Amino acid sequence: MTDSTTRGTPLRLGTRRSKLAVAQSGQVADAVRELTGRPVELVEITTYGDTSREQLARIGGTGVFVSALRDALLAGEIDFAVHSLKDLPTAQPDDLTLAAVPRREDPRDALIARDGLAFEELPDGARVGTGSPRRMAQLNAWARQLGRRIEAVPIRGNVDTRIAFVEKGELDGVVLAAAGLTRIGRIDEATQLLSPDMVLPAPGQGALAVECAAVNADLAAELAGLDDPFTRAAVTAERSLLAALEAGCSAPVGALADLQADEQAVTEMRLRGVVGTTDGSALVQLSTTGHVPASPDDATTPLRMGRELAAEMLAKGAAGLMGERAL
Repeated sequence: MTDSTTRGTPLRLGTRRSKLAVAQSGQVADAVRELTGRPVELVEITTYGDTSREQLARIGGTGVFVSALRDALLAGEIDFAVHSLKDLPTAQPDDLTLAAVPRREDPRDALIARDGLAFEELPDGARVGTGSPRRMAQLNAWARQLGRRIEAVPIRGNVDTRIAFVEKGELDGVVLAAAGLTRIGRIDEATQLLSPDMVLPAPGQGALAVECAAVNADLAAELAGLDDPFTRAAVTAERSLLAALEAGCSAPVGALADLQADEQAVTEMRLRGVVGTTDGSALVQLSTTGHVPASPDDATTPLRMGRELAAEMLAKGAAGLMGERAL
C-alpha cells in the first residue's frame, strides 16, 4: 500500500471543468479522502469535447471528453481521473487501469418540459432538445406510437444552458441524464423520469469511472475500495454490447443491465439493447438474461451477454440502422 510518508501529500484528481464534472469528481474526492486518509485536490482540465461547438455526432463522441484527462494521467500531471463512464471508449488502454466503478446513480433519462408536462402530454410537433442520436431515435419512435411527431432539436452545452432553452421558451422540453441532474441538485426540476421501457439509456449512463495509470498499482489497489461489483458487472455487459456492435458513444445505441433479486440476494442480470434510426422509423430491441458473476473479478458472463445480444441485434439488421447519424 501507499507509504506512510506520502499520507500528507495531496492526491491530484483530474476532472473536466464543467459544473457537473466538478460536482461528481468532488463526491469521489470525498470518498477517496475517507477511504485513504489522504487529502485530495481537484485539477480541472479542459477537453476537446468542452471547447468544440460541433454536435457530438459530427466529432465522433467517443473519447472527446476523456483524451486530455488520460494524457494528463500518463504525463504524471494528475494521480487519477474521474470520468462519466458513458464517455469512455470501450477499449481500455493497457497503460491505464479502470480502478473503480462506484455505485451507479439513476441510469434513466429525464425530461424537463414546459408547464410540467410529461412526454405523452407534449403537443404534436413539440420541439425537444437533445444532442444524442440515441435519444432522438427512441423519442421519435415513442412519439410515433402516440400518433404524433416531435421535432428533435440538436443542442450542446452544460446542464444549465440546456435547461435554459425551456425556461426561455425556445424549446418545449429537453432530455438529460437523471444522474447529472441529481449530482448538481436539480433533479426536482424533471417533469418526468423516462421509463427504460420507452427510452433505454446510454451504455454506462449514471455510472462513474475512476482511472489511474497502470504503473501506479498501489493507488489502484486503494481506489478499488470504491468499486461496486454489481455496477461494474452491469456496465461491463452494456459496454460489451456497444463494443460488439462496433459503435461509439455518438451512435444511436441504448443499453441497460438490470439486476434481478430475490429475497436472499441478487441472482440474475437482464440486459436490454436498442438500435434505431434517428427518425424513429425503425428500431431493433432485444434482451437477454444471465447469472450475476459470483466474484467481482469475473467479467466473463457480462462480456458474453453483451457479445451474444449484439450478435442477435446485428442478425436483426442493427448494422444498417447504426449507419444513420443525426444531422
